[in-house]
Amino acid sequence: MDVLSNIQATIGEELEIFNRTLVERLHTNNQLINKIVDRYLLTKGKQIRPILIILCARMLGKVTSSTINAAAAIELMHNASLIHDDVVDNSYVRRGQPTINAIEDNRIAVLMGDHFVSCALQCGIETGKMDIIAAMGQLGKELAHGEIDQIDNARAHRLSEEAYFSVIRRKTASLFKACMHVGGLSIDADDTARQHLETFGELLGLCFQIKDDIFDYYADETIGKPTGNDLREGKITLPLLYAITHNEDEENARMRQLIEQEQLSSDDIDTLINYAKCHGGIEYANDRMQQFRNEALEHLSSFPDNDTRQALVSILDYTIARNR
Repeated sequence: MDVLSNIQATIGEELEIFNRTLVERLHTNNQLINKIVDRYLLTKGKQIRPILIILCARMLGKVTSSTINAAAAIELMHNASLIHDDVVDNSYVRRGQPTINAIEDNRIAVLMGDHFVSCALQCGIETGKMDIIAAMGQLGKELAHGEIDQIDNARAHRLSEEAYFSVIRRKTASLFKACMHVGGLSIDADDTARQHLETFGELLGLCFQIKDDIFDYYADETIGKPTGNDLREGKITLPLLYAITHNEDEENARMRQLIEQEQLSSDDIDTLINYAKCHGGIEYANDRMQQFRNEALEHLSSFPDNDTRQALVSILDYTIARNR
């Protein structure tokens, strides 16, 4: 049994109620919607975010119906953003399965994303807590802001860690932070304790995105070569960003010229990926994850050393060590 399966087993009852809530909220009397929802429920991913919300509530008190509804609300918001992202990015595969826009079309996909958002709001209302609904509104803004910032940075060819981390704090880490935030709010937890877990969540989210970015520099099992999807979209992530900003040789000048092109060829992408690998980019990205891990563990140190705390540590280590 892998790490996540072990953790899921310890909160099996709560996850069962959570998944039942998803089914009840998403299904309608429309046959097409239900067909798409059923396909989503079969490939709904690892559910790390609702697991975090449930663990947060456990760490700070006891899981309640508000906790379950908050977990459903955040998970539905997250998946709505993925559905819309697939349309924006013209992505036709997610989690090894065809996306909604690939099977149906962009119109249906956008509308299904809207359906997920509406269901998320219903779950938020079911928590009975306005501060959770406010957190959902703020999260939606952060996710959109982060994606727009990333596009803007790509267009302007901004090469700074400050800009990179600003983007991933918004587009990824804000979601993990929100998980701990609403988990604490769902049980009216002490502000100080909740804020430690929120910071843990944010640091976990940073590690999650850096690890995702590293994957782009390595072979995809289906194509046998680095995916280079980020570079193809003009996104300069941490490994290449480090390599380019910490070298000033003649080759570096050529790399800078490449990334300012409007469109990169497959050979250009391979060249940039190899440059990042050969000039310490992957090692630097891994070092930053370890830094964030150490900071995250400090924010857990004031909590009892119990199974729940160990589960949070395990999720952090799983995030850093995962293969995909």
